[in-house]
Amino acid sequence: MWRSEWQNSRDPGIKKKLITYNADDCAAIQKVADAIAHVCDEQRTADTAVDSINVKSLTPEYPQRFGPLNFAVPAFEQINAAAYWDYQRNKVYVKSNNRARRASQRRQRSSSKSVRINKFVDVMDKRPACCSRCGGSAIYRNGRFTHTVYDLRFSATGIKRWIVRYLFNRYICRGCKRGFNALSRQSRWGRNLSAFVVYHVIELRLSQHSVARNLENLFALDVCVNTVNSIKARLAKDYETTYQAILGRLKAGSLIHADETKVRIEGSDRYVWVFANFEEVVFIYGDTREAKTVQEVLGDFRGVLVSDFYAAYDGLDCAHQKCLIHLMRDINEDLRKQPFNEEMKHIAYSFAALLKPIVETVDQFGLKARHLHRHRKSVARFYEALAQRDYQTEPAAGYRRRFEKCRDRLFTFLGYDGIPWNNNNAEHAIKAFARLRNVIGTNSTAKSMCDYLVLLSVAETCKCKGLNFLDFLRSGSADIDGFEGPRSI
Repeated sequence: MWRSEWQNSRDPGIKKKLITYNADDCAAIQKVADAIAHVCDEQRTADTAVDSINVKSLTPEYPQRFGPLNFAVPAFEQINAAAYWDYQRNKVYVKSNNRARRASQRRQRSSSKSVRINKFVDVMDKRPACCSRCGGSAIYRNGRFTHTVYDLRFSATGIKRWIVRYLFNRYICRGCKRGFNALSRQSRWGRNLSAFVVYHVIELRLSQHSVARNLENLFALDVCVNTVNSIKARLAKDYETTYQAILGRLKAGSLIHADETKVRIEGSDRYVWVFANFEEVVFIYGDTREAKTVQEVLGDFRGVLVSDFYAAYDGLDCAHQKCLIHLMRDINEDLRKQPFNEEMKHIAYSFAALLKPIVETVDQFGLKARHLHRHRKSVARFYEALAQRDYQTEPAAGYRRRFEKCRDRLFTFLGYDGIPWNNNNAEHAIKAFARLRNVIGTNSTAKSMCDYLVLLSVAETCKCKGLNFLDFLRSGSADIDGFEGPRSI
């Protein structure tokens, strides 16, 4: 209030009050700064008393995380193991508590209970005509075997467990001594069950431990975490062609949104890149944040790339559209830090006055160049006004340099059909990965992360196209564009 009064009246008395007020503030801040510097400089020694201690120098009294402990005495390790919950529950309490003993017996009976076979398929009469390796016809039977496939059966009202046991013969060629089965090789886990697992891991973002427990509790299937992971890896391999097809359509299109985020792999920082348009989404794993990944993936792209202001995207030989929302947020943040900076206010209000009519045109007519091109004159007037002002503060001068540097990349969308002025498509895809990353944690390997990204790319693409991810997985189809909906039950 004093400053506003002084700006209007230039009263020396008010000016003196302002200077005194600011000097008192500076003295107080200096006192706090000196105290903090004194605290940080003190060192904790055995023979010197100090008034304060930097908490970072303190050794924690006990580990702050779960995990194995290193014991100085070997006997401590055995004693500590005997205190674990599972050990006490299964080894100690059952000897002194009748209820715990009965619960343990029920669990043992439940885990050893055999499941009922729903269907038997006999393929013993399918004797091969010749050896698949040498073509010889002299083959003989070498035993009878069975193969059990665990699956789920979907109906209009629910899901039930479905187990099929195949009976087949094994044969050996007399010529090359090669053994082979009459039954073609197939997985132990059926298509519906595999789709059910991947749907819960990718779409519903459940941990693999939770999925394994669900299969045991709901369908009495003894599935461990390693099995869930192997099912995920197998389907990721099956959909690698789908993944590459999505990436090919992206690169052949006219628009790509790009963004990147950090992920922790085996104790090191790695990066996940996302490239998307209105119908396709692809996640790419990269060891670093360098431009190498972008150049390898999008080197031959010739459409319009919508991205933030990260310099790695600038090396691509294509048209660029920088996200205006990112720029607006940066301006807003700096203006909040310096609310009395009149030059920043001028830039902020001028930029808002330029963008508001453009956004209204987009809301009314869509992303049509014939309606947006008339705003080019407003853009030219904005840059003329920007060039005529002599900004004295560093933030305002920095934004003028930023506007001039990116002049040919800020309003590219005005000359194209269907090109957005923001990067929300990529940011939306990044959020989907971030939610999955929270479930995965930091225990994943690079190979496992790539499997996650393949399946997540298929899931997000299905979502963009209005398709049900679970139905697509159950269909066995590898072509998303050719998939028309759920298969008949």
